[in-house]
Formats: sequence, structure tokens, C-alpha cells
Amino acid sequence: MTNSLESISLPPQAGQAPKGLLVILHGWGANADDVGSLLPFLDLPDYQLLFPNAPFPHSSSSAGRAWYDLTTENMYQGLTESRKLLTDWLQSLESVTGVPLSRTILSGFSQGAAMTLDVGLKLPLAGLVSMSGYLQPGAATNLETLHATSLPPVLIMHGQQDTVVPLQAALLARETLASLGVVVQYQEFDSGHEISLQMLEVFKKFVINSLC
Repeated sequence: MTNSLESISLPPQAGQAPKGLLVILHGWGANADDVGSLLPFLDLPDYQLLFPNAPFPHSSSSAGRAWYDLTTENMYQGLTESRKLLTDWLQSLESVTGVPLSRTILSGFSQGAAMTLDVGLKLPLAGLVSMSGYLQPGAATNLETLHATSLPPVLIMHGQQDTVVPLQAALLARETLASLGVVVQYQEFDSGHEISLQMLEVFKKFVINSLC
């Protein structure tokens, strides 16, 4: 494990200062290159995009990374370390990019979405996006001490045919966050465990509306 997070950074295409910062976290067994391939479909040329690699190697993929273990014998091992690394890294971004957290949107897919909700609700971010994600165990209890006025708005998107992270996980996340006073935008799609083009269109609108 590293002491920080390696990432792919893509500045605004026109060369001017970014209107905002968009961070996208990959899922279990994927890597920064995987989510970086979404860039052409997002079509957000005025924003800086960052795609960090998770700190742990995946157990069965030489190129894959993991935020924490999901195998039965080591379930959630590494979560505490990844939580601290991701928090510290996000808090360091303003000094690197010039973009404050208030102009930063944190997002993720699957395990990356779980990390987004776990870490992002504790930071003064502009918004959070969960794609095919879920809440970590005990998330509601950990968030009860937070003030609703300080919680960023959240976009939750999920495929109705998802057999990896069942739709019920998204419904539970929506219900839990709404009960805490979080402003939640929720949308289902006729898809499986994937990031569809329809998701990216909703994603793009959320980014623009949150950072307008």
C-alpha cells in the first residue's frame, strides 16, 4: 500500500482554470484507466478530472486495484486505511489544483461508489455521485452526528438488473440518506452492473447543475 493515491489527472481542454473538479473512483478489481475511458462520453471540457487508483492490489488481477477486500475470509480488510488515505488526498487537492472542495464532486462506481458515500458525506463537497453503489456497514450510525445543512447533495443511480450489487442496496442508501436530511436525486435504469450512457447523461447534468 502507498502513503498517498496515484491518479490520472486531466486538465480542462481549453487550458483555462477549471470551473470545477470531478473525481471518479473505480470499482473492485478495476483501475484508474477503466474509469478514465469515460472521459469522451462525459463531455465536460471546462472541468478538471481526476481518476485515482485504489491503494491495494486486487487478489486475482495483476492490473486491478481494490479499496478494500471483498473476499469472504478478509471482508472489508483495508477499509480503514483507504478511508484515511482518500480523505487526506481529497483535502490536499485544493493546493494542487486550485479548486476548493466546495467546487469538487466526488463520484464512484460499485466499490468506488461505496467509498464515495462513506468519505464524501463527511467533507464540504459540492456533490456526490453513486453509480451501482451501496452504503458501508454501520454507515447510518457513523453519519448521525453530521448536520444536514453541511451534507452535500447526492445523486444515486442504479441498474434494475444489477446482479452484483442488488437494486435494494440503492433503495436502502436513498432511504438512509434522506432520513438524515441529505438532498437525494435517485434514478433507476434498465441495465445491469455497469455505467450506461444514460447514466452518464444524468451524471453530466448533475455536475453542471451542482457547479453552475
